[in-house]
Amino acid sequence: MYKFFLFCLMGLPLCYLMAQPAGPSLNHARQLWVQGRLDEALAETEALRKVNPEPAEVERLRGFIFYQQNKLSEADSSFALALQQDPKDKDAMEMRGVTLFRMGRAADAIPFLEAARASIPGANIDPNYVLGASYLQVQRYDDARHAFAAQYGFAPDSAPAFLLTARMALHQELVAAAEQSAQKASQLDPKLPGAHLILAEIALARADTTRAIDELEKEQALNPLNGEIYDRLGDAYVRNGQYDKAQQALNCAVLLEPNATGPYILLGKALLGQQNPLMAAMYLEHALKMDPGNYIAHSILAQVYRAEGRKDDAAREFQMAEKLQSGTQH
Repeated sequence: MYKFFLFCLMGLPLCYLMAQPAGPSLNHARQLWVQGRLDEALAETEALRKVNPEPAEVERLRGFIFYQQNKLSEADSSFALALQQDPKDKDAMEMRGVTLFRMGRAADAIPFLEAARASIPGANIDPNYVLGASYLQVQRYDDARHAFAAQYGFAPDSAPAFLLTARMALHQELVAAAEQSAQKASQLDPKLPGAHLILAEIALARADTTRAIDELEKEQALNPLNGEIYDRLGDAYVRNGQYDKAQQALNCAVLLEPNATGPYILLGKALLGQQNPLMAAMYLEHALKMDPGNYIAHSILAQVYRAEGRKDDAAREFQMAEKLQSGTQH
């Protein structure tokens, strides 16, 4: 789940790292933590916990150490103790929300994330993402949109805010919510690029190629230099058996996205459908030079070799595809 935890894993908010230590032992524990010596830092905090009263910030620091060790239950307990000691501890408040979200407890995370955002508006964009993702999981879609909009500086009920929410919902496989938000974005601003692309992706996932092609053609009119559009068009045409149209679209995708393997693989499928295994092999072999671990490319190339009568090569590629696919499933 995700890149938005980078701010936690790589370090504290700058104000925390620069804070004046409560004492030399706490300062030493913090230094050990910053140096990545997590077990030693934790041992230092264990000694500090025995002091009566326990020094301020110790539990918060323990929470960060546990979080970085991916011990989420222990991190949650430490942040909870830090908040008992200081209910206004904004960093502990924020991090307890993030930790609960990662534990799959979105509903429990929301109050902490909301309170942290109210305490430190604009201090960090990542909590808005986590808060928005939490709202999505509990089906509070309007609140999710407002949180995502705050992250990007969009008006909360604008077309870009609805489009952003559609993309985030699709990432979480909330297809109905994504579709509704994308449709609303398109209604609010018919010239906004991106909404039809999301609707096309949803249609492809439902195997509705007719609607996918219609949405992609609308997207193409708005954003004709987006290589992803031609890649998805090629995919839809291949599924429809319209191999000539697929080849035309995928040639455009290759020109616009020369470093993407997807169009080359789809070209291989289209050319195989056109009974042109020689050219299909050329594109698939090129895709495998770019990404040797792509089991789909190996699988289609095996079919191409079989069509060419290259039984040994076909068997080798089938075995490689099965091995790679098995590896991706473990």
